[in-house]
Amino acid sequence: MKKTPLYDKHIELKGRVIDFGGWALPVEYTGILAEHEAVRTTAGLFDVSHMGEVTVKGKDAEKYIQKLVTNDISTMADGQVYYSPMCYPNGGVVDDLLVYKLGQEDYLLVINAANTDKDYRWFLDHLEGEVEIDNVSDQYAQLALQGPKAETILQKITDTNLNEIAFFHLKTGVRFKGSTALVSRTGYTGEDGFEIYLAPEDAPLLWDMLLEAGKSEGLVPVGLGARDTLRFEAALPLYGQEISQDISPLEAGLGFFVKLDKEDFIGKDALLKQKEEGIARKLVGFEMIDRGIPRSHYDVKKEGKTIGFVTTGSFSPTLKRNIGLALIDEKYAQLGGKIEIIIRGKNLKADIIKKPFYQKKYKK
Repeated sequence: MKKTPLYDKHIELKGRVIDFGGWALPVEYTGILAEHEAVRTTAGLFDVSHMGEVTVKGKDAEKYIQKLVTNDISTMADGQVYYSPMCYPNGGVVDDLLVYKLGQEDYLLVINAANTDKDYRWFLDHLEGEVEIDNVSDQYAQLALQGPKAETILQKITDTNLNEIAFFHLKTGVRFKGSTALVSRTGYTGEDGFEIYLAPEDAPLLWDMLLEAGKSEGLVPVGLGARDTLRFEAALPLYGQEISQDISPLEAGLGFFVKLDKEDFIGKDALLKQKEEGIARKLVGFEMIDRGIPRSHYDVKKEGKTIGFVTTGSFSPTLKRNIGLALIDEKYAQLGGKIEIIIRGKNLKADIIKKPFYQKKYKK
């Protein structure tokens, strides 16, 4: 297994380390429920150094990225961050990513860890114009500080006025004792917070500094388990579950990030056709009526007919209910509709409910 620069810290803190797509990462420290609760009420610190980073530079950098992603990056200002799916010609998703605009000819793309090699090959295969790309994943460690107390904690260890970093914006050259970092007001929890990119050798010191600064605020280290329940409550998609090579961004309810009126991009024709003909499947939220916890890939039925499958399901630590996301036939996707989730061979009743399940608390 590959180890992040913070591996020794996870062992020191008695984190339960698992194999996560070839990476040795903590699934929990003290327990998923407690860690989840801390992020919702105070703050949590995550090691996300396994994420992939690719630089795109040159005169045609914007044009090149425009062709790859579904969002319209021509509207980005320097220092802004955009979320976007990236599609195959058939409209399925290669990956979803964050585009950081550092300057007119200078971008950083942040991609999912498990997709890093696949994505980089995709970037190379579609390279055109005056562009240089580089997989710089090994040159970055990444920490995520998330929760209502995130700004208060981070402000203790830097002179940069963090209040000036707006939601989905970034600042370079943020100084901490002994290191300089790129800091963005982004995250994957539904809470306010920051993602911090810095040199791998500087990460352990910053990790310790943050835990020390956050001690009085209730900051705790958080593993992958709570990372998943937090993003799921906020209905944020996970690649391989809510979106995949077989699930388009339109089916997943990500139409806001698909700008069909911009110039050509890979997958545009297929997505236009899908929209014009009517989207056949829809991602819905549901709550169990009968007792049972839904899990990924469980079948969803209606009147004896299989109408789709669960993409993510769990007990919700915040709502204290068993809930899930499911991709189902569009004609059954009305709010308040009744569906059945097949759990261990039993047809268990569920209600289709509004998503996100948790109201996001981003600082605008």
